[in-house]
Amino acid sequence: MSPGAHNPTDDDLVFKALASPTRRRMLDLLREDTRTTGELCALLPDLDRTTVLQHLRVLERAALVTGRKVGRERRLALAPLPIKRIHDRWISDYTRAAVDLLAGLDSDVPDDPAR
Repeated sequence: MSPGAHNPTDDDLVFKALASPTRRRMLDLLREDTRTTGELCALLPDLDRTTVLQHLRVLERAALVTGRKVGRERRLALAPLPIKRIHDRWISDYTRAAVDLLAGLDSDVPDDPAR
């Protein structure tokens, strides 16, 4: 790898995968239930099979989707751990800070003298 070349981290792959509305829609469908590739294609009639497979590859590379063979079919499932990792790293601290800020604002409100 040349100097300055970027080797994507796991989080980079997850953010790239989540950047696409189509891939987020696929994840929503897999959140409801496991699906075969054929079932997923049928639920996305605006996309051809090749496009669905390309999007699946991006999701699988980011470890957001897993597939396992059941007979002749390949069952696809949502793998939520990468999203949890993103939440824990990028969102939970901001949520905690927002709650602390709101709690601070609440404690700055004087007691209601009418009570």
